[in-house]
Amino acid sequence: MENLRRLLPSAASLIVFEAAGRHQNFTRAANELGMTQAAVSYAIRGLEDQLGVPLFHRVHRAVELTEAGEKFHADVSVGLARIQKSAEDIRAKGRETNVTLAASTAFASMWMLPRLNRLREDLPEIDLRIQTSVRDLDLDEEPIPLGVRGGDPGQWPRYHAALLAEEVVNAVATPAYIEAHGLPRTPAELLKHSLIHLEEPVRRACDWTEWFASAGIAYPAQGKRLAINDYVLVIQAVLAGEGIALGWEHLIERQMRSGALVPVGGHVLKTGQAFYVVWPRSRELNSQARRVRDWLLEEGVRDRSQIDG
Repeated sequence: MENLRRLLPSAASLIVFEAAGRHQNFTRAANELGMTQAAVSYAIRGLEDQLGVPLFHRVHRAVELTEAGEKFHADVSVGLARIQKSAEDIRAKGRETNVTLAASTAFASMWMLPRLNRLREDLPEIDLRIQTSVRDLDLDEEPIPLGVRGGDPGQWPRYHAALLAEEVVNAVATPAYIEAHGLPRTPAELLKHSLIHLEEPVRRACDWTEWFASAGIAYPAQGKRLAINDYVLVIQAVLAGEGIALGWEHLIERQMRSGALVPVGGHVLKTGQAFYVVWPRSRELNSQARRVRDWLLEEGVRDRSQIDG
């Protein structure tokens, strides 16, 4: 780049040259750039002196590019167009107030929606767009700046990942269900109750077989009285008194704190997995997306402190 700096007088001279070559007229180039015709002529002459070759034929009051000028003009035009587009993209990214977050329907409904008022208070100038899907979206392809996904970050080498919540799974029921059917105090006693099953269509999720196995109990193969493929509906079924379901602590923490849902069975599964805020390594987050990411992580810290407390 040092050699280039010595070779060319300034970027401004290239901008003047591009306009003059495009118009084939110094006066029209001057009008476009808000300069005098004499200033355009001076800039072109300085560029020619620097390069050591004429770039324009000057015939009476007309000018036209020389052969060397035509070749140089084509390269300069392409280069300046790319620089302009890059600068416009960067500027637009800096001004962008919309931030899209990709997440599951369960996370959007049960974790994000109850916090929207706080988000608006903390980040009033940012418009958050939540995009839900039954599968984890490819943030590089969409493109979407932020996502929330569960699992092992080692399986996502193309993403940065920051911890949002540990995966902790309880069996939960409503006080009304317990009053009507009794309180199961051990995992074994849960086998006598109506268990609601989540059947995730794409994402892997802990199921009753895994939960019972972690408690040292083999879950017998039996018909599923109620199986639902949407976790929001699973929790709604529990709240309606239809039975007992597995509850992900970070999603139902508010219902548990209020007493709407009660842990039953005397066992908690900590899978060793977690949920993360992720963003692509392939591009920088703009300032607004960084603020949303940091806000999400602060909320995760707040949740963990409340649970631990």
